[in-house]
Amino acid sequence: MVRRSDRPLNEPALPAAPAGPAGRVRRLVTWLMEQPLPVPPERLRRGPFREGAFGPRSTRLTSQLGLLLGVAFGVCFVTGLLSHLIQHPPGWFWWPSRPVWLYRATQGVHVATGLASIPLLGAKLWSVYPRLFTWPPARTLLQAAERGGVAALVAGALFQLTSGVFNIARWYTPMPFFFTTGHYWVAWLTVGALLVHVSVQLPVVRDALGTRSEKRRTRLLDSPHPVRVGAEAGEADPGRRHVLLGAGIAAGLITVTTVGQTVRPLSRIAVLAPRRPTIGPQGLPVNKTALGAGVRESASDPAYTLTVTGPAGPVRLDLAALNALPQYTVVLPIACVEGWSASGTWTGVRLRDLVEMVGADPGRAHVLVESLQAGGHYGSSTVEPPLTADSFTLIALRLRGEVLHLDHGYPARLIAPNRPGVLQTKWVGRLTVREA
Repeated sequence: MVRRSDRPLNEPALPAAPAGPAGRVRRLVTWLMEQPLPVPPERLRRGPFREGAFGPRSTRLTSQLGLLLGVAFGVCFVTGLLSHLIQHPPGWFWWPSRPVWLYRATQGVHVATGLASIPLLGAKLWSVYPRLFTWPPARTLLQAAERGGVAALVAGALFQLTSGVFNIARWYTPMPFFFTTGHYWVAWLTVGALLVHVSVQLPVVRDALGTRSEKRRTRLLDSPHPVRVGAEAGEADPGRRHVLLGAGIAAGLITVTTVGQTVRPLSRIAVLAPRRPTIGPQGLPVNKTALGAGVRESASDPAYTLTVTGPAGPVRLDLAALNALPQYTVVLPIACVEGWSASGTWTGVRLRDLVEMVGADPGRAHVLVESLQAGGHYGSSTVEPPLTADSFTLIALRLRGEVLHLDHGYPARLIAPNRPGVLQTKWVGRLTVREA
């Protein structure tokens, strides 16, 4: 006898749960997640939870804003991860020394897309916040978990953009944590929540972005008269178009009025940029002064010596000895994580020459560069072999033909191509060379 299934013919068969304990656990979890939750008493349905508290929102608008925001966050995450790996390189990571402007470009894009995301996130939250007050708040545990993921995504996005703006402005008082560490780990949590959210909402987004295009295509094919597609698309939902246009204009204005701290031709209209790349000692900005680093006395000491330690033993060089070595001049940018960058003409001793002086091969040498600064997160940095061997990597003694200003690292500082400003160690007192 043939048994008929009650399942409709067009409904795909669900995969059977595996047999054994694992299958029983899976079925139990699924059953628990789908159990209805108690509905809160109706008297609690007040304020934003009351019926009709908000006007309608366009699903298409929400999907379009989400797509734009997802692209911006994706670019931000990739460029931010790259910056973090350069500053804290794991053993497998490799970063080239050329082109010299590469980090300047990637970090400029990171900060620019982060700032442009602010109005996009604001418009996105405006388009979806009525859904945060649906009634009942959650019908099942599965829905409650999904809403919890959305809350984590929103909190992570707000944290990333807010802390990023504070870092750009160098305002660390509101952040009782080390910015780099907090920003890095919350970025992973935010991107994870974003991927989960996208996977859940993908069918809704596909329908929202595809339905109108399909309807418009059908009208064009069926209509006996020509249809102005642009007019139809705009007149169908003018509110959606206005929100998108406003968010786009705001993102563009923020970008144009800040990116000039990296893109020199736009510097005159960068009225919102916290840094002017031409303002500072010797025409370059300074993040940390000698006074702030506590090195004014030690850096100005006439008895200063640079100690270079390597396989052939230590070598101690005073300023006269450093100036007596062959001098080289390069043009390199200072590119800071806050998004600003500026080029300078630097003169000094090649790092590879100092490495060879202590009997090491520059192509295999890792150099620990230590500052006279006591403490701090960036009181030292390590120069990897690609940069050690590069002829553009200097222990600089002059900037634009003048002896280094104290705030720029006098008596000697590191300057290397394609490297974050926080790793261009100032007030260098010791070099420790080891071969890989």
